Formats: sequence, C-alpha cells, structure tokens
Amino acid sequence: MDVKKFRSIFRIARVKREILNAAVSLNSLRIPPGNRLEQLKGNREGQYSIRINDKWKICFVWNDNNS
Repeated sequence: MDVKKFRSIFRIARVKREILNAAVSLNSLRIPPGNRLEQLKGNREGQYSIRINDKWKICFVWNDNNS
C-alpha cells in the first residue's frame, strides 16, 4: 500500500475528527457545508456521516452528550 497516496486523506480525517469532538450539536456539523452531514439508512440506521472527500466519509453515532 502506498502510504503517501493517503496522506492528504489522513490529514483531512484528523481535522474532521476534531470537528466531531468539538461539536456541541448534531446540527452544528452542517457547517462547513463540505461536511455534507448525512443521516444513514438501512442497516446503518441511527448513524450519521460527514465527508472527507467524494470517496471517503466518517461514520459515527451521535448522542446528546457526545458524538
């Protein structure tokens, strides 16, 4: 596996993780719009995602106390 190929994805994923950890509400994750907050469906019901890029996303479960 070419790790250099994924460096920018890892960097953006770390930033997105920090955004998730700092979020005070689920709605606050709509900013910036590039997050493209999405409620997942089907067997992923109860989960949400924000985008890293067009190919990758971070999936998570939100509760009122923390993400």
